[in-house]
Amino acid sequence: MIEPAPLKPRRRRSMDWAPPEKPNPRPALWIRQTALALCLALLVFCYAGPLQTDATAVVAVKKELPVYSVEREDDVISVTFDASWGGDKTLQILDILDQYDAKATFYLVGIWVDKYPDLVRAIHERGHEIGNHSDQHDHMPQLSADAMRRDLDAMSDKVEAITGVRPTLFRAPYGDYNNQVITVAREEGYEAVQWSVDSLDWKNRGVEDLIRRATNGVKKGDIILFHNDSQYIVEALPAILEHYRSLGLKMIPSGEILLEGDTTIDVQGRQHPAPED
Repeated sequence: MIEPAPLKPRRRRSMDWAPPEKPNPRPALWIRQTALALCLALLVFCYAGPLQTDATAVVAVKKELPVYSVEREDDVISVTFDASWGGDKTLQILDILDQYDAKATFYLVGIWVDKYPDLVRAIHERGHEIGNHSDQHDHMPQLSADAMRRDLDAMSDKVEAITGVRPTLFRAPYGDYNNQVITVAREEGYEAVQWSVDSLDWKNRGVEDLIRRATNGVKKGDIILFHNDSQYIVEALPAILEHYRSLGLKMIPSGEILLEGDTTIDVQGRQHPAPED
């Protein structure tokens, strides 16, 4: 009989023994993440810090606006016509204005003045105002400040040579302007004038549409935009002027509807008397 091998005595573990600890990766990872975050923050500060002042300045830049309408106590409006291309309806428009004792402002383009000097003279002699609508009808924001000055001077020189009067008002072609356009115009001695009522007559949608758009909600201090060569202007203008007269509104040139003295222009382009201190 084979006797079983004797059992080896079990080795007793010490009570304070423990398996060796594995290194904890979390502290090292935390240090790396913290260092990376600090580096990114430093980079942001280095690049964005110098821009902070400029960015704030851009936000704070005041938007220069032309005059769209005027705060008036008396019942007056300004009827205006842009003349850039055709001229065959201009004398008829002048006749209609005479019938309603209306004085208007015609914003003329220099190339139109070149083509129709007799009409320029007729507009002036019949008591209407002439404004500067640029010389070449370019998009003014695309021009340099010097190019804008040359353009404005060229147009006004032409009008002055015909009428003896130099324009003092400016309307940007296409109604397209930015701060530089308005600033340069004012530096050159012009007030920039837009409009608060747009007849959209150039879209040639018919007489009734033109009358409706030109009369809807008109109030004192408004400046209304027409074009001297729109398709239905001659047919629609008598009814429009009759409506204005029925409201007790007197039609005067833009230069007369603008306020004198210290003024302000609000964010809607409405001109107001400057507040008293």
